[in-house]
Amino acid sequence: MADTQNQSKEQQDLGQLLKIRREKLSALQEAGKDPFRITKYDVTHHSEEIREQFATLENAHVSVAGRLMSKRIMGKASFCHVQDLEGMIQCYVARDSIGEEAYADFKKYDIGDLVGIEGFVFRTKTGEISIHAEKVTLLSKSLQILPEKWHGLTNTDIRYRQRYTDLIMNEDVRKIFVARSRIISSIRRYLDGQGFLEVETPMLVSNAGGAAARPFETHYNALNEDVKLRISLELYLKRLIVGGMERVYEIGRVFRNEGLDTRHNPEFTLMELYQAYTDYNGMMDLTENMFRHVAKEVCGTTTVPYGEEMIDLGKPFERITMVEAVKKYTGIDFDEVPDTEAAKKLADEKEVHYEDRHVKGDILNLFFEEFVEEHLIQPVFVMDHPVEVSPLTKRKPDKPDYVERFELFIYGREMCNAYSELNDPIDQRERFKAQEAALAAGDEEANTTDEDFMNALEIGMPPTGGIGYGIDRLVMLLTNQPAIRDVLLFPTMKSLKKSSGSRERNGKEPAGTTAKSGSRENSEAATESGSWDSGEAAAESSGKDPAGNVTGSGDRKKSSISRGQALELLKKYNKEPFHIQHALTVEGVMRWFAKEFGYGEEEEFWGITGLLHDIDFELYPEEHCKKAPELLREAGVGEDMIYAVCSHGYGLCSEEEPKLEMEKVLFATDELTGLIWSCALMRPSKSTSDLEVKSLKKKFKDKKFAAGCSREVIAKGAERLGWELDELFEKTILAMRSCEMAVAEAMKGN
Repeated sequence: MADTQNQSKEQQDLGQLLKIRREKLSALQEAGKDPFRITKYDVTHHSEEIREQFATLENAHVSVAGRLMSKRIMGKASFCHVQDLEGMIQCYVARDSIGEEAYADFKKYDIGDLVGIEGFVFRTKTGEISIHAEKVTLLSKSLQILPEKWHGLTNTDIRYRQRYTDLIMNEDVRKIFVARSRIISSIRRYLDGQGFLEVETPMLVSNAGGAAARPFETHYNALNEDVKLRISLELYLKRLIVGGMERVYEIGRVFRNEGLDTRHNPEFTLMELYQAYTDYNGMMDLTENMFRHVAKEVCGTTTVPYGEEMIDLGKPFERITMVEAVKKYTGIDFDEVPDTEAAKKLADEKEVHYEDRHVKGDILNLFFEEFVEEHLIQPVFVMDHPVEVSPLTKRKPDKPDYVERFELFIYGREMCNAYSELNDPIDQRERFKAQEAALAAGDEEANTTDEDFMNALEIGMPPTGGIGYGIDRLVMLLTNQPAIRDVLLFPTMKSLKKSSGSRERNGKEPAGTTAKSGSRENSEAATESGSWDSGEAAAESSGKDPAGNVTGSGDRKKSSISRGQALELLKKYNKEPFHIQHALTVEGVMRWFAKEFGYGEEEEFWGITGLLHDIDFELYPEEHCKKAPELLREAGVGEDMIYAVCSHGYGLCSEEEPKLEMEKVLFATDELTGLIWSCALMRPSKSTSDLEVKSLKKKFKDKKFAAGCSREVIAKGAERLGWELDELFEKTILAMRSCEMAVAEAMKGN
């Protein structure tokens, strides 16, 4: 009860602070000092520039502008920090220097306001390079309150959805996106220097080809014609090669209607280039040189850290065929495998899943993905792919079942894909026919024949080398970021819904959404150590979320106990650190899924249900899910949460069937979190940060690994959610990654 009362008071205080900011703006406007009427401000220097050039700028007059990030009022003089693109700089603001009225205004400025500072550069007695202000100008009034810090379970979701706030609060994030811009500029300079021309090609196309991917579809109203968003840049760039533009490249967005994971986003930046009169060997040389050039120019070195490894881009990249690579890591030589039947027999023996339509070349590729990719840490070109998986590539003259194609792998990940381009129109038409047969057999990513492209080939295309680079993955490598969302300014996120997924069993739908953040100015609202509460209950009563946004108030599910009370209850019946860690992990996963499904207003309910789901397991293992109702009712837990807790054991120790989305998620992820954590501990990082779905799938198939994690329950969980296993794996890995640091921090005291 005390926790709830404190939360309510803190939220009321926050609402009052937001009201005060608007009152300050009104007062400024009434006094003729409306900051929003200012149209420009002359900036002479940036913060880092002043520090680097202090020897020449000491006592010089400068003008800076940025966001007010801290302020210390000390009577007639004050210190503040102003943040611009390059960093922060301290400013000394004295009444006698800027005038009494201006100083009175300055004291009313809020953290987050945008200000301009004019003055001279000096060094304080403590040695800090600063600006002695002679004039302070309010350039824009911030009506929201900046978060105090990024931590806990809402971290990842808020950072991605509100990147603007993330950029303000996290200097490292700003550096990543500055580096991204420099990487793209460096690529352009390198290619321009090699005689390539940058071009632009259509995004909306009638035939989305050039890659194996499912396209997005839309409709041209003016033409009354269905079109697709491009999935690659390839076919139009090749048309330009036919037209005599011998070296062309494009850096642009492409769109693939597929899942999200650490390396995939439905829209991403691709760079493709084509060069006439060369082959895939020329493309390997170009790629190796370009990677070195960009790393040296942007990072200052050709040896860059990634995860637990140091990636050496300075040494010559290894070159190996796909057949050689599979033989190296499995002992199986596919050159000795006579036919598809023999290949499928080997796949059965190695438990490699394949489809009926797959032939020998497809199965070779599956073996490579299953057994080889994860070992390719240092840069390596994997060459000579089977023709079945390379419809646009020129066959090897001496081995017509294989093509002149390579993929560059670094840290077990494909970084680029390149060909000696197919320029035989007769062979190309046969490849398209094979792709259309695959499409008819159920392969939704297969290509269809592009007749205009075929016409271009029949006019004649010279021998050509081509290559495609995922810009986002290159940025991930050079900035040491584990997930693609960390290098996309605005990654794809599921829209937040206004209605609730944990609807009442009578079918009522709660209204309203809640966005959460902590407050710098109200930092006392931060919860107890180890707690991830955010004052949501109080936000509901105030009609505003912690950011001040107006919310609805409907029938959303609310926890009858606070998160602090739930944690205390958990520890009352569970002493083993592993059990507590598992409960905290499931709590974090449930909170992530609440936001992912668009039910952020019920995050607290979902999270506390996850925290308490195994409340009776340690002391009453034989009565698991049967003793829980008694323990939870004694603590005042509501019946909806009790039902949800019990439903996670359906079919094993409970007759309560998961019905709501929240209950289905708990059922699906409880066992899976244990399996994922076991997999993570096998990796050098001992973390989920670099765990990928393919590694998890391997361990899922190995029934001896983490044998206590029921594969049957996990599979049934995916089925209840209407998902493929891959989708459940991807999302749960992301959910665990989002809360791993918070769980580790909370476990320090256990």
